[in-house]
Amino acid sequence: MPNHLINENSPYLLQHANNPVDWYPWGEEALKKARAEDKPIFLSIGYSACHWCHRMREESFEDLETATLMNQEFISIKVDREERPDIDGIYMQATVAMTGSGGWPMSVFLTPDLRPFYAGTYFPPVRRYNMPSFKEVLSSIAKGWREDVQEVDRVGNQVLEHIHPPIHKPENRNEITTEVLEAAIKNLLDSYDWGYGGWGLAPKFPQPMTIEFLLRRATTGTQQHEQIIKAVTHALSAMSRGGMYDVAGGGFSRYSVDNFWRTPHFEKMTYDNAQLALAYLHGYLVTGNTDYRRVCEETLDFVLRELTHSQGGFFSSLDADSEGEEGKFYVWTQDELEGVLGSDFDFFKAAYGITPSGNWEGKTILQRALDDSALATRFKMEQKELRQKLSACHAKLLEVRSSRIRPATDDKVLVMWNSLMLKAFAEAGRYLNRQDYLQVAIRNTRFLLSNLYINDRLHRSWREGQAKHNAYLEDYAGLILALLGLYQSDPNTEWYLSALKLADEMVEHFADPNGGFFDTRDDHEALLVRPKDIQDNATPSGNALAATALLELAAYGDRTEWRDLAEEMLSSVYGAMLRYPTAFAQWLCAADFAVGPTHEVAIIGDSQRTETRELLNALWKTYRPRQATAISTYPPGPETPALLKDRPLLNDLPTAYVCQGFVCLQPVNSPIEMEIQLTGVSNP
Repeated sequence: MPNHLINENSPYLLQHANNPVDWYPWGEEALKKARAEDKPIFLSIGYSACHWCHRMREESFEDLETATLMNQEFISIKVDREERPDIDGIYMQATVAMTGSGGWPMSVFLTPDLRPFYAGTYFPPVRRYNMPSFKEVLSSIAKGWREDVQEVDRVGNQVLEHIHPPIHKPENRNEITTEVLEAAIKNLLDSYDWGYGGWGLAPKFPQPMTIEFLLRRATTGTQQHEQIIKAVTHALSAMSRGGMYDVAGGGFSRYSVDNFWRTPHFEKMTYDNAQLALAYLHGYLVTGNTDYRRVCEETLDFVLRELTHSQGGFFSSLDADSEGEEGKFYVWTQDELEGVLGSDFDFFKAAYGITPSGNWEGKTILQRALDDSALATRFKMEQKELRQKLSACHAKLLEVRSSRIRPATDDKVLVMWNSLMLKAFAEAGRYLNRQDYLQVAIRNTRFLLSNLYINDRLHRSWREGQAKHNAYLEDYAGLILALLGLYQSDPNTEWYLSALKLADEMVEHFADPNGGFFDTRDDHEALLVRPKDIQDNATPSGNALAATALLELAAYGDRTEWRDLAEEMLSSVYGAMLRYPTAFAQWLCAADFAVGPTHEVAIIGDSQRTETRELLNALWKTYRPRQATAISTYPPGPETPALLKDRPLLNDLPTAYVCQGFVCLQPVNSPIEMEIQLTGVSNP
């Protein structure tokens, strides 16, 4: 018999809709019932692609004895963390405070007034892994609730003290300077894993925001340029050898369970692939390494093939499991590979180090054993021929794999994650001259603005024609940045005006008078606290994105007061950026824009004219992360950014204006003259 989740829209919640547990979605019905019956709340938080969430569902939530105990003693609430990052964020802080770590599924026990008093993550069905069984936990909590309510209150009050919002206006503003950014770079280089690539130990997560910051600084002439390039190329190459990167189908898994990027946690998340596609795009632009361009395009092509709704939205994720086994969809036996590849098998075997026993549970996760140079030498091939042969092998494997039973798709559309992917397609369209990618970005934008911005309110989630949940700070800020990215690729004033409107709403409804922004809108439901997250995680924090968005918007000249607000926010995280750069990498990207050198570029001219196209091609042949670009026909319309106002044509030809701090150099018609101004001239 279905429980109260049966009418929900989230794939994760629907996975539990037929459990014998009497699950409720988060809402007043469940909370009122807990208060009326004076029962503790069991809050279970997870997401659709989560392997251990599936395990706990199968082992405990589908078990009748466990469900009976839960139904007797608790009000059980299930939350999709991707739909409700506010609830997830609050109770993750509590879980970390109580246990020292966190993860999903997150299992938190609350008083009826929502104070957490016990927490954990995955609990096994029987005692193992030095962990009590889930039924033991339930019984112990139920007994404590009945017999020791004072201790429950004490713990609940104690935990509450740990989860109040951080960021505040600094008493003395710390100026963000080039020296600050250089110190952060040194910290990152000192902590880099020069053995296997990346930062941290197993499980090893990609750090696209960190790589992005380093690439941005690499374009400035920093004294640490050589070491930055060495670290970035080492990291990008290590992650794209296979294992965590799907060499057959493109796209990245969530993380590697080992230090050397071979064994992935096989789920594929939209937000990872968006950020990594951009990292590889920018890596290609900075280094010229065409492998990085290939990985970027293969990743975006994977998203188009497997994570794109027919109307233009991007789905959330692919599950790690298929047919009840983690990774089954992606791994191979030697016999399978030999059967598919035929005469090319020996070549492929050498490239990927294929053995009869495999490299993971008797099967093979594809990861390069020989690089292109060594492989070309062994088989006496030219690099171009070798790459063509590898691509042909990958295509054969992808075709065969497509007939396997696929991992489940979480097909909800989230604004924040779509914004990250929209930005990736918009920039790839611009820098790679891929009009098809640009059209994908435009289509996605139309989808978001039509389906998730309703009656002057942005929503968080969409699925099967239904928009749900208030949008959060990260949704607003992420979409603003994506719209600005699209505006520089497709100079449609609609994109700029939409960004401006969303920014006005963000400042009005999310700003905290004490500094920074809350994660939730001012008319959002009351929770235990009003959350305000400043630390980057797998995705950038809403506050870091907001600071970045305000800085970029201010560069267009219409709302220069926003720059001061952003700089105030940067000052408040000054120390954290220096001490924990990988946890504040998006803040460092914002600081990079603030420190500069930053250019404002206005190009006036019909985009169909050859001279205009030549200016634009020159503008985008190089990675320019600190640039606000506005393009318009002559004369610019009344709603264009201030950057375009009062810009006459020079010689009646398409004209470029290069400015710094809105002090502009002489207008030019020549792409070469414009490049000289952008790269070296700073005096008007």
